[in-house]
Amino acid sequence: MTIPSDAHETPALDRRRLLTGAAALAGGAALVGADARRVAASPIDQGRPAHVVKRYPDDVWVVHDDRFRRYMIGNTQLYREFQGAMWAEGAAWNMVGRYVVFSDIPNNRQLRWDEVTGQTTEFRNPSQFSNGNTFDWQGRQLSCEHATSRLVRYGWGDAGPEVLADSFEGTPLNAPNDVIVHPEDDGIVFTDPGYGQHWWYEGGVRDLLLPTSIYHLDPATAKLTRITDEIFKPNGLAFSPDYATLYVADTAPTHHPGEKARIIAWDVQENGRRLANRRVFAELGAGFHDGIRCDRDGNVWAATAFGGEGVDGVHVYAPDATKLGQIVMPEGCANLCFIGPRRNRLFICGSQSVYTLYTAAQGAHIA
Repeated sequence: MTIPSDAHETPALDRRRLLTGAAALAGGAALVGADARRVAASPIDQGRPAHVVKRYPDDVWVVHDDRFRRYMIGNTQLYREFQGAMWAEGAAWNMVGRYVVFSDIPNNRQLRWDEVTGQTTEFRNPSQFSNGNTFDWQGRQLSCEHATSRLVRYGWGDAGPEVLADSFEGTPLNAPNDVIVHPEDDGIVFTDPGYGQHWWYEGGVRDLLLPTSIYHLDPATAKLTRITDEIFKPNGLAFSPDYATLYVADTAPTHHPGEKARIIAWDVQENGRRLANRRVFAELGAGFHDGIRCDRDGNVWAATAFGGEGVDGVHVYAPDATKLGQIVMPEGCANLCFIGPRRNRLFICGSQSVYTLYTAAQGAHIA
């Protein structure tokens, strides 16, 4: 089987590659500054942990609809790249640096997996119990902090993070969870379900002062807009390839007994400043979907946890909401992203480990 080519890039991708490439060249200080020194001085592993050699094809693939077969690679294997997290989350791919930054929330740190060496190193400690991460169109890292109830942005130098949002109409945010950026005007959309306020384990214990909501932040004006609170526990989120649809995982069962875990979809208006036509895209009988990503064909790849054996892993839905298949994992999964020069490799945050798996799909967006 062959790896798909990346010959047909979208204009948005070309723009982002130019911007992030220029930012990385101009802003290499981010890698030679304080954070990079911590990376160099703090090795966690010296290569891939041992794995069991398995006969091809790997039995992690589960087909529910024949359309899923076009995204499967028969002569590849699920690799455990690192083990030692307490709850791995928030994976984001940096194409220029060729690394993934992800959060180990209870250990109050961010980790960095290097695609070239396969090593995982400590990136930031403390991280304010950060959860979701992404990179904006200038190559700057955005992080959702549980402990401080902030959305922050790391620039290209040694200075600390810039606070983008920490309150709405004068009231502190709950605990921002996941974040994405629209390409047209750099508008930021993030979820605020409050998980960092429920336990000391992932932040701190305090009352939720705001409804659990999804917000839009205009970085040019710093205006923060609540775009919806019609969701119980807004968690992972992703734009469709054309940015016309916003998908958000609702992990309602964690605090709303009797409610099902769902993926909710909305039509995107005004580059994310408004949402319309709310509908249930997918519903899960056991466990819940968490972090989500779309591929270039519009399929939704959802990290899934707390469903037990046969459920935990990655569930893949077609744009028409048909469940195409699953990647069954040995532990619950909280997040994922497409990585590599062709964005055809999944990076999956398991509970205590991170994994990679080549696919015949390509991620719709870079971060």
